[in-house]
Amino acid sequence: MKMTRVCLNALIVCVCGMASLANAQQTQGEAPPMQLPPGWTMEDMQAMMAAAMPGEMHKHLAADIGTWTCKTKSWMGPDTEAILSEGTSEMTPLMDGRFIKCEMKGEMPGMGPFNGLAIYGFDNITQKFNSVWLDNYATGMMKGSGELSENGKTMTWKYDGYCPLTKKPIVMRQVETTVDANTKKLEMFGPDPKTGKEFKMMELTLTRN
Repeated sequence: MKMTRVCLNALIVCVCGMASLANAQQTQGEAPPMQLPPGWTMEDMQAMMAAAMPGEMHKHLAADIGTWTCKTKSWMGPDTEAILSEGTSEMTPLMDGRFIKCEMKGEMPGMGPFNGLAIYGFDNITQKFNSVWLDNYATGMMKGSGELSENGKTMTWKYDGYCPLTKKPIVMRQVETTVDANTKKLEMFGPDPKTGKEFKMMELTLTRN
């Protein structure tokens, strides 16, 4: 039987806890042999711990920590006039740097206050960036996977969601471009529900305060 991801994560927590206890005992002058699960080797334990530890890709995500001012252009459909709005984006670390939380606030003309929440991470096991997004304009959550360019300046996300008109699955594409240390551009693309053709839905210019 395959181990579920929840069980695997619980096992990682347990094993890492054992390692922390062993380190504490060594600091206090005690060095009892660590009791591993039956059939386990030290290499197995090291692999578990490596899966749980933040690395270079987590540092890449952490570079965006801070408060950003957003200037937004959004389009309801192809060949429509841009709707202008402003807001803020607060990026903070979660789980000792393993994840990054993004809280966005603003107001869309004619639609009222906007609040969005994203969690970003990098999975050491799959070697992929991943995220989840939810906001107060929808009742569904979008799950995304990201790909970083070789120069580290562009992150392309693909989000899976559902079209509220067709009720069918859709893929949203988000391109984040680092202009400099304190300036980023974010572009969101999605299918026109009437034609199915991709168009630019949103463009954000973010400046770190």
